Amino acid sequence: MTQEAIQEIIRKQRNYFYTGATLNIDFRITALKRLQTSIQSHQEQINAALKSDLGKSSFESYMCESGLVLSEITYMLKHIRSLSKEKTVHTPLAQFHSRSYMKPSPYGVTLIMSPWNYPFLLTFDPLVDAIAAGNTAVLKPSAYSPHTSRVIETIITECFDPRYVAVVNGGRAENNTLLNEHFDYIFFTGSQHVGREVMAKASVHLTPVTLELGGKSPCIVEKSANLKLAARRIVFGKYLNCGQTCVAPDYVYVHNTVKESLIYHMKQYLSDFLGSYPLDNQNYPKIINEKHFHRLMDLMDGQEIITGGVGNEHGQIAPTILDNVHPDSPVMQEEIFGPILPLLTYHDIEDVITWIRSRPKPLALYLFSNCKTTQKRILQSLSFGGGCINDTIMHLASHHLPFGGVGESGMGSYHGKQSFLTFSHQKSILKKSNRLDIPIRYAPYTSFKETLLKTFLK
Repeated sequence: MTQEAIQEIIRKQRNYFYTGATLNIDFRITALKRLQTSIQSHQEQINAALKSDLGKSSFESYMCESGLVLSEITYMLKHIRSLSKEKTVHTPLAQFHSRSYMKPSPYGVTLIMSPWNYPFLLTFDPLVDAIAAGNTAVLKPSAYSPHTSRVIETIITECFDPRYVAVVNGGRAENNTLLNEHFDYIFFTGSQHVGREVMAKASVHLTPVTLELGGKSPCIVEKSANLKLAARRIVFGKYLNCGQTCVAPDYVYVHNTVKESLIYHMKQYLSDFLGSYPLDNQNYPKIINEKHFHRLMDLMDGQEIITGGVGNEHGQIAPTILDNVHPDSPVMQEEIFGPILPLLTYHDIEDVITWIRSRPKPLALYLFSNCKTTQKRILQSLSFGGGCINDTIMHLASHHLPFGGVGESGMGSYHGKQSFLTFSHQKSILKKSNRLDIPIRYAPYTSFKETLLKTFLK
């Protein structure tokens, strides 16, 4: 798409926003219901597109993508009226007689840039939130998942006037053009590298941003853990979507006394879930493209592979576990984003805390432990976006838990109520009565007024 065409979309959306059409709550509800119906009617096409791009099964596509979007729509339809209401807050005595309140207001024209690993979910989830808050939106799906991008465009074209919601497909040229334009809010999900570019571009116009990034999310298995259950949940969280999940356990730090038992159970669950030959399982996804396939294969060079470690011509890599991994090895220097799980051992939990603190703050952290002292120590000592105790990934499935990173893993959060707040500016309003005007603030200033001022502002 040309620069002129993109600029025209943004201009028309800004003009449309200024008409006030999106401020009407019934208008937003109608838009969400229209989107809901369209997603439901296009479920087969969505599944086929995700199968083509990532090799996802229809079950996984619904569980991790379209089903979660429909759930977010249901939440917003249920709560949008209450979320949109003005909220009265306390008025201090010094402001007598007046009313103080906060009024949620949409930012305006928003840009939503989504990644390829969950291309449907991470495009439509923030779109639902932007619509609920009263914004217009320009969507930029990833060029790496072209089949899903086309379905996204089909649904958006079917549901919305481009003055309200529009899709811009393409690659880096379109990304750069969009980021050089003035938006009122940018919501980006992707890598830390691109996130830095987004933030730099946004700073030109002082545009507020949400950055949903990633990083190396640790999983700690303490000796008091239920090892069988820990293995089951780690295998689920790590190898979902062939490991291409921003909150997947990136590596496991396991107590040296229980490592062998954990490995035994993990191998057992891999077989239970995917069979003896996972690459023959039709429900096992694939790596997004050849570039990432070779990057992942290279990360295993020189490592001790205890299961997996092989790939095929279809771009699949078998679920892999690496043992005796050194913290300074290449596989520990970048987010893996694939079905490779390094195991590191520890003797003292304080060593783990010290090591994690020395690294960039992760998007997620998982702890398997039945020791409350250890649980408290980890939660108090380490900074991370969110996570689970005795589970993996599932914290992001709750509307009641804001999802987002911290530091290098991102800024801002969303899901449920937090999503509405993310796409809204809270206008602070003080409505003063005309009946009474206390003269203390007006000059000339006297010692008597100063005494009264100190009384009011205690």
